[in-house]
Amino acid sequence: MAKTVFRSRRSVVAGLCGLLLFAAVGCGARGPSEADAGAGDTAASTSIEPLSVGAIPDQDPEKLQRLYSKLADYLSAELGVPVEYQPVTDYTAAVTAFKVGDLDLVWFGGLTGVQARLQVPDAEAIAQRDIDAEFHSIFIVNTASGLTPIENLDDLVSLKGKTFTFGSDSSTSGRLMPQYFLSQAGVELSDFKGDPGFSDSHDATLKLVESGSYDAGALNEQVWLDRVAEGEVDESKVRAIWQTPAYYDYHWVVNSDQLNEQYGEGFTAKVQAALLKLDASNPEQAEILELFGAEKFIETQNGNYAQIEAVGREIGKIK
Repeated sequence: MAKTVFRSRRSVVAGLCGLLLFAAVGCGARGPSEADAGAGDTAASTSIEPLSVGAIPDQDPEKLQRLYSKLADYLSAELGVPVEYQPVTDYTAAVTAFKVGDLDLVWFGGLTGVQARLQVPDAEAIAQRDIDAEFHSIFIVNTASGLTPIENLDDLVSLKGKTFTFGSDSSTSGRLMPQYFLSQAGVELSDFKGDPGFSDSHDATLKLVESGSYDAGALNEQVWLDRVAEGEVDESKVRAIWQTPAYYDYHWVVNSDQLNEQYGEGFTAKVQAALLKLDASNPEQAEILELFGAEKFIETQNGNYAQIEAVGREIGKIK
């Protein structure tokens, strides 16, 4: 809410300044010099409040900083307004910051996107990657655990009696859907050896299983494939044993009314168009898409995440 108050207050101050300037001109004050005019233009351009972009912290912070800094530069050039990346501490903080208006455009997972939209009536899911309509989680195991590849969902019972870690408590691919598929196979959280872990990120889940701190875990398939391709996985210590069925996951969410009020009618459509315009044939834009693990962004809508909402309610993550 603080952000909205600041915007209103700034508008009042600008209005008062305008009245004073009008009065001065009306009283016969001389017109502004070229230097004065230039200074006024600079002040006007810097008075635009930056568009705040955020994302759930699902990967290593340095990787996220690199990705979203490049995206912010691209969006600023496309939209003609300053754009800033605002990192958050955890998934819940991303939802809260969007709810109170501190973040305008947020890259959410399926669950956090639903949670955010339920709290902001005018929020819209506007874009997702080409891979997000059929996303998967990957179950991984430490090679010393004795666990073998799983052929079908019912074989998840082999995880009973083993130590297991999820990612963030609010992660779609690292917690929500893995827990859902486990329950479909008759595996409850109480069936693990000790309480399940919550690592807070997919990279952390990978390292915990690789180190032997847990026998098994579940993470975002894209992160697993990327880390293997980058040579960051010791495959003598950790391996993938199962890919889940597909589901909708990551997507961009905006508060349409807030954006259109702040930046002008139709601004939400401009943001969506800028995201959809990212082109893999353009070297700079290709780097952004590569960091997202996508070929392109495509349109999406709130209704695509109905399954995520239903599962969230089923396991108690949405009240």
